[in-house]
Amino acid sequence: MELLLKHAHIISPADNLDGVADILVRDGKIAQIGDNLSCGGEIINAEGLTAIPGLVDMHVHLRDPGQTAKEDIMTGCCAAAAGGVTSLLCMPNTNPTVDSAETVKYILDKAKNASAKVYVAASITKGLKSEAPTDLEELKAAGAVGLSDDGRPVENTKFLSDAMKKAPKLGMTVVAHCEDLFLADGGKINEGEVSRALGVKGIPAAAEDCGTAREIALAAAENVPIHICHVSTKTSVDLVRDAKRRGVKVTAETAPHYFSLTEQELLRRDADYRMNPPLRTRADVSAILGGLTDGTLDCIATDHAPHTVEEKSDFEASPNGSIGMETSLAVGVTYLVKTGVLSFGELVRKMSVNPANILGINAGTLSVGAPADIALVDLNEEWTVDVNRLHGKSKNTPFKGMTLTGKVKRTLLNGQTVFIDE
Repeated sequence: MELLLKHAHIISPADNLDGVADILVRDGKIAQIGDNLSCGGEIINAEGLTAIPGLVDMHVHLRDPGQTAKEDIMTGCCAAAAGGVTSLLCMPNTNPTVDSAETVKYILDKAKNASAKVYVAASITKGLKSEAPTDLEELKAAGAVGLSDDGRPVENTKFLSDAMKKAPKLGMTVVAHCEDLFLADGGKINEGEVSRALGVKGIPAAAEDCGTAREIALAAAENVPIHICHVSTKTSVDLVRDAKRRGVKVTAETAPHYFSLTEQELLRRDADYRMNPPLRTRADVSAILGGLTDGTLDCIATDHAPHTVEEKSDFEASPNGSIGMETSLAVGVTYLVKTGVLSFGELVRKMSVNPANILGINAGTLSVGAPADIALVDLNEEWTVDVNRLHGKSKNTPFKGMTLTGKVKRTLLNGQTVFIDE
């Protein structure tokens, strides 16, 4: 089977591609890139659109198994495809926890016909309780590529250290939720001006910073890699920057809401703006932008965390989390590319190339022979985020009602169209 994308502006940082050309797809892989190519199958006129390698979101909560009223593997992947995401790493805080070979296999089996490629992060401790370690070899054999207790930190430092030492030998990536739960102490939003104004218990930035410092210290002491999840504070950016200068094997991600929104949004008392880590101050946002610019922050991931409308109806009692896969690229274009913080190629590197490399998966490239996982994007189209037109089950986006620039028009997965913007 053949398919031809004609006259696309191809931007693929991993392949040093930045120019207009045709892309020929054959049997699910990229067969040729060049001018005036011909095809015996479907021809798609991509003139005026930008073709990029499908995005790799290395921080996603699919809520499946056990919490499928919020999201499931199929609906989550529909949301992914609508945002140009063709590969994602799902987190283990499901019910049951992804702490057994059976649960890993359940996810991978259910994802076989999904609209995105699902990779699994299994838990480091059983039930995310930090009471007993999981069998990492068994989880790897079942198909997991990542390790995390995300949703919570690994409280037992020895279990985390052991996992960090074993993971490279198994070809797995440890992705760390950095939080000191004693400092967080049940807080709801960032501790500061807004928490005091609302009379809501706050989470100090130090809760994240102490967790970040611990993970970096372990990576430095053992000379092993660590990936830091959802960086949101100035001090955590500084810690990662310093560690990289010292040669520590650390990589880090942030999320779109941390470079575009501040704690001031919480004055609405709308729980869709509550997530963990929480929205921070303008100074923290500036530090995140600086970390993206200088390479301290390698990746942009969404921490896509669906919840039902009913769950999010109570500002203080609701669970933390917001969805993000359908808006992530557009938020990046709007707040990073249009403002000159990053070029579009640099944005693609942080949303596709780098996460693929960190996870060690076959993605992030449009090279000949690579899977034809491609997003076609109109970089100039403005659109308003309408929660009623989103493709997942949940609506809890902090970008609702906002006008963003940059719209995914079509997504291909292994050369098959899995999303078209109608």
